[in-house]
Amino acid sequence: MPASTPVPPAARQLPLDLPHLDSRARDDFLPGPANRAALALIDAWPDWPARAVALVGPEGSGKSHLASLFAEATGAPVIPARALEIAALPDLLAGGALVVEDLGEGAVPEAALFHLLNLVGEQGASLLVTARRAPAALAGEVVTRDLASRLRAMPAVELGAPDDALLAAVAVKLFADRQIAPDEALLSFLLPRVERSIAGLRDVIAALDREALARKRPLTRALASELLRARDDAADAPAESPDDLASG
Repeated sequence: MPASTPVPPAARQLPLDLPHLDSRARDDFLPGPANRAALALIDAWPDWPARAVALVGPEGSGKSHLASLFAEATGAPVIPARALEIAALPDLLAGGALVVEDLGEGAVPEAALFHLLNLVGEQGASLLVTARRAPAALAGEVVTRDLASRLRAMPAVELGAPDDALLAAVAVKLFADRQIAPDEALLSFLLPRVERSIAGLRDVIAALDREALARKRPLTRALASELLRARDDAADAPAESPDDLASG
């Protein structure tokens, strides 16, 4: 008889890196003290304090979700600030509203932005800008004096850090987006141990989901504890010195 083929150890499943799209429907926006003023601004349109207003906050704070609600309500196109071009502005403003995302992430296209602000005023249009820093803070980084003046004058509503209740609600939603129903034990363990930001919470949940799929195990408190402990150990491990690498 031919020798039996040895059975390899159980292979770790490679999870498919499929996108998990966060729903940006109105019912999926979770209001709280950190974002209540920003949500009120969106709901107040067209009775805004100015033709151009800004939503300001860290990554994952809900700026883009609110911007998408505004775009859906008004038919506004959405464009990254870095992609603004003077020639495209009339078409972008043809419907009377526009969303410009991530102002200040990369070089500010000063000529196009200045021209856009002028057109918004001339046409009585509405412009919603999202940014991590207030437009007034960006004013010191542009060389066009009139643009700097416009940025300093632009009203901005800040989205603050989420409180415990909002973080818990967001966690449930992020798990649901991945078709996971977390139990109370998992949530109670996880929330005090992650960065207190929605972006940080999103990253941790995504990593836990990938690892649970790779290990073919349900995402429980025990598995979350194991994975977070392994992550912390890896972060605390000293980096290899050049001598270590040379001798390895």
